Amino acid sequence: MKLSARDPAITLEMVAKEAGVSPSTVSRILNGTARVRESKVRAVKAAIAKLEFVPNPVARSLARGKSMSIGVVIQNIDSPFYGQALGAIEKRLFSARYSALFVSGHWRQADERICVAHLLSRRVDGIILVTSCLPDDELLDLSRKVPLVLTGRRIMGDRVYSLDVDSTPGARLATDYLIGQGHRRIAFLAGPADRPDAMQRFDGYKAALAAHSIPIDMRLVALGDYTEEGGHVAMGELLDSGSSFTAVFAANDQSAYGAALALHRRGLSVPQDVSLVGYDDLPASSFRVPPLTTVHRSIGEVGKGAAEAIMDLIEGRTPLVKAPGATLAIRESTCPVPA
Repeated sequence: MKLSARDPAITLEMVAKEAGVSPSTVSRILNGTARVRESKVRAVKAAIAKLEFVPNPVARSLARGKSMSIGVVIQNIDSPFYGQALGAIEKRLFSARYSALFVSGHWRQADERICVAHLLSRRVDGIILVTSCLPDDELLDLSRKVPLVLTGRRIMGDRVYSLDVDSTPGARLATDYLIGQGHRRIAFLAGPADRPDAMQRFDGYKAALAAHSIPIDMRLVALGDYTEEGGHVAMGELLDSGSSFTAVFAANDQSAYGAALALHRRGLSVPQDVSLVGYDDLPASSFRVPPLTTVHRSIGEVGKGAAEAIMDLIEGRTPLVKAPGATLAIRESTCPVPA
């Protein structure tokens, strides 16, 4: 009867016997812990293929002194925006034989602390925190236990790398574009006031207005929550206020989706009556009616960069990856102000 990986009787010793080498040589080849003559490497690979041997990942981790797992703390695991980052992180880590453990902090410090404690109990080799809401000093203390990569935050430490994603330039780019289209009454649908990226987008909006000597009218600013429902409610509040505007800059695409629906229900057309710009360039934004003009920032590249940075820290290297810049994806949801 032929033995295969389906049969637990297949062992490293059997592979060694088939290849004509010692079990320790097989172990070194599998773990990459020492240089081995090429002829022996070929013999071991042939034996592995013949016997359909699958190495025990736990045993390999013990041999390396690593768990070969990376913890990833995300705030909203079902968000279409963060979903792109998670996919990129998982793909890059998997290519390097690391497993990703995903947990969600829900924008609550208590929940995020529970997530971190869980990951530490799993002996992860490092942790990626995507827009963490924990205090700086707490994150620095955590970095003494395990290497950390942070996105959307800037913290200096020996075992911390900040992949700072500043939203201010992108927000200014969007507002500048609307001003260039002749709009001067530009409403802003803000994100949550306790989110650093939301405040950066508000800062970019204000900076663009100031650069063009356009007074900031707080009656044109409505607070959203980065969701479609929040954008719908905020847009309704602006319309009910009676304030006039010809364009809307929403702090993220999901808010823009909700705003578009609110405008439609009031009999207003995008962009004929109101131009609309979002932020994030979610995949669905190209397929809205009309397709949404939005700030493009590759969150997939951010995720990939975070994965590369945490592996660099684990291996004792200095990460060199940088966050990608923002560009504007111009589509049919904007147009010049009517004469």
